[in-house]
Amino acid sequence: MANRQLNREEILAALDWYVAAGVDIAVGEVPVDRFAQSAIKPAASVRRVLPTPAPQPVGRPAPAAAAGATDADPDQARALAASAGTLDQLREMLADFDGCGLKLRATNLVFADGNPEADIMLVGEAPGRDEDLQGKPFVGRSGQLLDRMLGAIGLDRTKVYIANTVPWRPPGNRTPSPSEVAVCLPFLYRQIELVAPKVLVALGGASASTLFETDTGITRLRGQWRDLTIGAHTMRAVATLHPAYLLRQPAAKRLAWQDLLSIKTALGQ
Repeated sequence: MANRQLNREEILAALDWYVAAGVDIAVGEVPVDRFAQSAIKPAASVRRVLPTPAPQPVGRPAPAAAAGATDADPDQARALAASAGTLDQLREMLADFDGCGLKLRATNLVFADGNPEADIMLVGEAPGRDEDLQGKPFVGRSGQLLDRMLGAIGLDRTKVYIANTVPWRPPGNRTPSPSEVAVCLPFLYRQIELVAPKVLVALGGASASTLFETDTGITRLRGQWRDLTIGAHTMRAVATLHPAYLLRQPAAKRLAWQDLLSIKTALGQ
């Protein structure tokens, strides 16, 4: 079947697929016939010696290879986050912060959703495609399931506060790297301090391992309560299964229901 020109709807659908897959840069504007290239005998390889970079003046740091190519020093992020006196200030700091490479490819900052005065705070891992487009955590299929889970114990988004370990979507929904988590963590810790919830719930293994500093798997970690201190605030904390996991493994909803009932008891409902 001969190739045909795609119509506008098909082109837009293809672009949406590329965005969801994490493609965010064009390699070239002209198609390349790799089969024709492979038939050409390669030229002898030449080893190029890179010139020695000129010494930098004392007190002036060497320029980065590219803006945002590396993540900032977590100590710098920690000092910046500690200076935020309110959640609004913290949000503005993150919006202006260029020390995390995830921001370069994200559409929106996904700071939080819900009620900052709530007794319960939920923390996921990272935004997905829907969250990146809307700038709110848990608004896709996982978010819809989370809303139903909360409703089962008498809660909704006016009674909870929701955030993520990292506030920008990783390309292609990949797992955030250790350096990306490390540079974003001070902002999450300050966010928790400012909200000061009575109960903190880690949604999924990635969030739990970060907040509880453990390598224990989520199936063994879930449902186990502990006292967690972040900064000057101490709260009761527990991990449960991520809604995305429950969508893939519906049989595990039984375990999540046990956790929800335990959370309801902890809130005194």
